[in-house]
Amino acid sequence: MTTANEIADKLAEEHNLTKAQGKALVEGVLKAITEAAVAGDEISLPGFGKFKVKETPARDGRNPSTGATIKIAASKKLAFTPAKALKDSLNN
Repeated sequence: MTTANEIADKLAEEHNLTKAQGKALVEGVLKAITEAAVAGDEISLPGFGKFKVKETPARDGRNPSTGATIKIAASKKLAFTPAKALKDSLNN
């Protein structure tokens, strides 16, 4: 698993930045993606993929322990769809 700090360190090394500057860049990108998602916008990163907010409606479910019917509240989730270039890179 790669962490945000490892990505920041790599950016700093590749672009002659301090580790703090690399970390600020990574945090800035993640903050921008988060803000766009909260606003309901689709985030498109060409060559990488798209992040899109999807809404799940309220529904009935079952408690697996008791079998009782429960109400599951509506919610939103952030879905990622990889770009063709990324899928091709993964499947080479």
